Amino acid sequence: MDKAATLTWLRRISGDIASVTIKRLEDTLPWYADMPPARRSAVGLVAQAGITSFIQWYEDPTSTPWIAADIFAAAPRELLRSVSLQQTLQLIRVTVEVTEERVAGRGNDLREAILLYSRDVAFAAADVYARAAEARGLWDARLEALVVDSILTGEADEELPSRIAALGWHGHGEVAVLVGTTPPQFDVDLVRRTARKLAVDVLIGVQGSRLVLVIGRARIAGQELDEGEEEELGFEEIASRLEPSFGPGYVVLGPAVAALVDASQSARAALAGFAVARAWRSAPRPVDADDLLPERALAGDPLAKQTLIERIYRPLQAHSTDLVTTLWSYLDNGRSLEATARELFVHPNTVRYRLKRVSEVIGWDATGPREALILQTALILGSIGAADQVRRRPPLRRPSR
Repeated sequence: MDKAATLTWLRRISGDIASVTIKRLEDTLPWYADMPPARRSAVGLVAQAGITSFIQWYEDPTSTPWIAADIFAAAPRELLRSVSLQQTLQLIRVTVEVTEERVAGRGNDLREAILLYSRDVAFAAADVYARAAEARGLWDARLEALVVDSILTGEADEELPSRIAALGWHGHGEVAVLVGTTPPQFDVDLVRRTARKLAVDVLIGVQGSRLVLVIGRARIAGQELDEGEEEELGFEEIASRLEPSFGPGYVVLGPAVAALVDASQSARAALAGFAVARAWRSAPRPVDADDLLPERALAGDPLAKQTLIERIYRPLQAHSTDLVTTLWSYLDNGRSLEATARELFVHPNTVRYRLKRVSEVIGWDATGPREALILQTALILGSIGAADQVRRRPPLRRPSR
């Protein structure tokens, strides 16, 4: 049979091939049978378009080059999102099998043409999915950058939760922000693999020379561990595991907050700490933003000042004025027990006892040089705040006679 007759025959049986293909899909592919009717119809249109395109290609392979988009154009765009590449290749395989069975005995030339065309369609389908994945990846990267920027600026709006959900955030519970420098060769995939191994979700923001990671717990409390996953870690340990992904310089961890929508509080502390970390010569890497409270307060960070007053000065004042007086004297006397005891007219053991009580009340130990700086800064700020309150207090009016 010559080529013209073969083409006429192919056009006559193309509808039959499409019908048999749809029946074969229903019988052999469970995912196809479970699809809604509209999507099954769209898949059928794709199969029909592929058969029609093959006939046109077989008539003149050197004519206008075909593209895979012509085949998939018959289906709605949401079909590309609901049918995976693997399922598309299964569709191609079934279509080729049915076509080969139908044209059996029509010569090797036609069979080889079918195989060549199906191979090209498979490669083109992979290209379509790759382009879609690339476009989706670029969109996700822009959306992720927008979310991280909203967290850093604290300008969260009503759309932030939906944007976070669109990024596939599965975090549950506490969130913390980690800030450092961007390495010369930044491997985003390495950061995400490390985060998955640590059972945390991560949002990544690269802002020039600054790298920001928003970290959240991805495992629900009480959930069993998957193979290869580790026990739940504290944010300090998580930051230590992620630290190698940063460039040279300081890496600062903000305090944990209750949820992702509150992450701007952690971000403000981390950014403020990152800005002044160089003032602490022996700062560890990573370093907690709260360990940089004195430097942040001296730089004018209102959050650091408020934290020092509320977590140190006010609890001590509320507990006992003797603790405040003893701590002031101990720090002013160069952390000398004997000098403090002489000034307060008490025994050195009394000073030791009161300093121990200070540590129990606020969690900081005044006998350490670094913590002594934190405590002294808190006392100074608390005293200034108390003096300001006295000056702002309105004068008492004398009762009229």
